[in-house]
Amino acid sequence: MKTFFRLFAFAAPVQKFAVPFFITSVLGVIFGLLNFTLLIPVFELLFDQSGKTGAKTFTTLPSFDFSLSYFKDLFYYYFQNIINTSGKVGALKMVSIAIVLSVILSNLFKYLSARVIENFRLMIVTRIRSSIFRKLTNIDIQYFSSQRKGDLISRFMTDVVTIQDSIIRSLQVILREPIAIILNFAVLFTISAKLTFFALILIPVSGLLISFIVKRLKKHATAAQESLGVLVSSIDEGLNGVKIIKSFNAEHYIQEKFNAINMWTSKIHRRLARRVLLAAPVSEMMGVITVAALLFYGGTLILQEGSDLQGAEFIGYIIIFSQIINPAKAISEAFGNISQGISAGERVFQLLDAPENITDKPNPVSKTSFNDCIELKNVSFAYGEKEVLKNINFKILKGSTVALVGPSGGGKTTLMDLLPRFMDPLQGEICLDGLNIKDISMRDVRALMGIVNQESILFNDTIFNNIAFGRSFTAEDVIEAAKIANAHEFIVNTSEGYQTNIGDRGMKLSGGQKQRICIARAVLANPPILLLDEATSALDTESEKVVQNALKNLMKNRTSIVIAHRLSTIQEAEQIIVLENGKIEEMGTHNELVRADGLYRKLIDMQTFNE
Repeated sequence: MKTFFRLFAFAAPVQKFAVPFFITSVLGVIFGLLNFTLLIPVFELLFDQSGKTGAKTFTTLPSFDFSLSYFKDLFYYYFQNIINTSGKVGALKMVSIAIVLSVILSNLFKYLSARVIENFRLMIVTRIRSSIFRKLTNIDIQYFSSQRKGDLISRFMTDVVTIQDSIIRSLQVILREPIAIILNFAVLFTISAKLTFFALILIPVSGLLISFIVKRLKKHATAAQESLGVLVSSIDEGLNGVKIIKSFNAEHYIQEKFNAINMWTSKIHRRLARRVLLAAPVSEMMGVITVAALLFYGGTLILQEGSDLQGAEFIGYIIIFSQIINPAKAISEAFGNISQGISAGERVFQLLDAPENITDKPNPVSKTSFNDCIELKNVSFAYGEKEVLKNINFKILKGSTVALVGPSGGGKTTLMDLLPRFMDPLQGEICLDGLNIKDISMRDVRALMGIVNQESILFNDTIFNNIAFGRSFTAEDVIEAAKIANAHEFIVNTSEGYQTNIGDRGMKLSGGQKQRICIARAVLANPPILLLDEATSALDTESEKVVQNALKNLMKNRTSIVIAHRLSTIQEAEQIIVLENGKIEEMGTHNELVRADGLYRKLIDMQTFNE
């Protein structure tokens, strides 16, 4: 139940919704109950041909007593007065009008309570989604390496929808239906306490059966939510890899793989559905059995001489009792649905409660300029138990260009990710002008660095918004940055210039165009430090030349750390660091490393031979 109550925290203050919902629900139930209680005097009027209303005769106004009996006697007093003054037809007319009015008021208050709970539902769902997205954008990048993207999307979408449908919608039932049951039983006690006690003995039996079904739901609900995450991951992989699937004629293979996952998911959901659907018929069956038992027992009471229970009252009793079956059935269904919702809620809270390992210290140092050097001191890092960087030491002076080279898997990209604190080293420290970057505000560290990745990461938005990217820049600033990145010419030739939408992940642009947009984005930030992670490796020769010119413009008067794919592009770097298996094998200028005839020389020779 902890998960259940945690979900309500998203709609705080809860009393803003609870109080009006309770009031409107109670009034809706009272006026709904009035519809059926008014039938008792109608039956008595129709069955009593002598003009009397059964055993109920009141010649004086009943003494006030805050109980159902007082209001019942008060009604009969006025009902008899109407019969005496207007006759039975007049009394029937008045009761009919009262029933119509009570139906109107009952449905009005039910509508108002539904509006309140709908606002409550939307508030919770909206805030949960905002919290999940905030968490996903704040959590450190290392978290995503151990998670399926599809599973995260499933928690964001499917699990939240399940919470919405299962818990919040069931909340309406759980808060309102018990009120209906309590008020109905209060009226039933005033009609016949003996018959009502008999009913209360029968009801727990059906409750035990339903609770047995509900207990088994949570396990299946958790498995069902996890299976949806696997299914979404499979869909995501299929959509992202559609070109590879087609190029290798692997349509049949990938379809069979998806079908297997789809059937597995379907099987789990069938098991869950069987148990959810079982609750309703079981509760309905037990309700009918209870009513049948009441018919028998109540009938024997009426047949006994001197019984207080009249025939008209017994008919009204059965009608009112039958109205308890639907609320009880709704509650049993709601508890089944809540088990699904709690499982979804637990998956959501697993994500929201995931530790954020990369955070600012209390009162971090503010730093808005880069003046001297970046220094790595005994830096080591590992993914789980796999060590990828081992005791790294080097210094990068302001204004210099440093290149990271080496075989794949050597730790180049990991080292690059440590500089803007996407991850933190397990050992050692990274210093910026002598300050450990952990002591500096994370926003300040990243504001000092501009990043251009191997993969051009763009968003489904206009060219202008992709370059400006949430920052306040004028059109002139954006155009100037695009010119430096050699992007202005192709941008003005697009259909709507800088306001052209580039599609999902920039699919409407070529590889070289996308990369130049990314460079323009980095230019606009005007950072003193540049991190270039193989920014031209995925481009054709012509596009590479254009992008290389753009990068040269970007690197002027800046400190640059470059991961190089083509070694010919970093020969002018002041320092080249050769990484292999997480260690620095060599370090020096291009000429020094060639003369040393080590790993760098071998890489140069291999690349020259391949070319």
